Amino acid sequence: MKKTSFEKLYREHLPDAIEKRLDIQHKPQLISDAVLGGIDGCVTTFAVVAGAVGAGFSAPVALIMGFANLFADGFSMAVSNYEAIKAQREFREKIRCMEEEHIDRIPEGELEEIRQVFYRKGFSGETLESIVQTISQDRQLWVETMLTEEHGLQTIELDPIRSASATFAAFLLAGAIPLLPLFFNAQGIKRQFIFSAILAAIVFFGIGTLKSLVFAKPMLRAGLSTLLTGGAAASLAYLTGYVLRHVLATG
Repeated sequence: MKKTSFEKLYREHLPDAIEKRLDIQHKPQLISDAVLGGIDGCVTTFAVVAGAVGAGFSAPVALIMGFANLFADGFSMAVSNYEAIKAQREFREKIRCMEEEHIDRIPEGELEEIRQVFYRKGFSGETLESIVQTISQDRQLWVETMLTEEHGLQTIELDPIRSASATFAAFLLAGAIPLLPLFFNAQGIKRQFIFSAILAAIVFFGIGTLKSLVFAKPMLRAGLSTLLTGGAAASLAYLTGYVLRHVLATG
């Protein structure tokens, strides 16, 4: 990763720049949902294609299986993501209510929790007591501090509908690409499979490079890593179809 120049770092850490940056309200990022959906979508449909070709099925059969899996698995994954994020939000709200109750019923105990939290961070004496007093004077800050420091819960809440939609859209978009060559019957199943594999490889590598841009990781390494992961899954599907084809044929 290329290092930021000292001049740029200096400008970014001037008081006005820091204040402006801290005033920005951080919104939930959907990139992880899209990346997860894209990888899983491409893996799922190309694995179906590879397994169908390995088993000796025709292109129309592989196409039907591929699209059936594309919509069914995409919907299932989106619903699972929705339910998981919804459960996280419900759990966070439950903990919030619990902390609110504790502050009302045993405020001294909650003050001691704040005290010990910041004592573990290296504060002591008057500085520590000043921190405890400052936090406890703002009830919302008090509760948010306990959620973060005691329970390890993130402050930015994800939107289950947006996350599920991003997952489903990325799943369909990336997953449909390896199926496109199957529409051209004149090419023959072997050529269709080769073109499908090339398109899948491009999708895998593209998603990997997208991750590198977002998370500031080496582009080539991220692309190849995602490509190898998807390629391994597809190879396993092809091998399974090939083996079962011969096993069932001899049986």
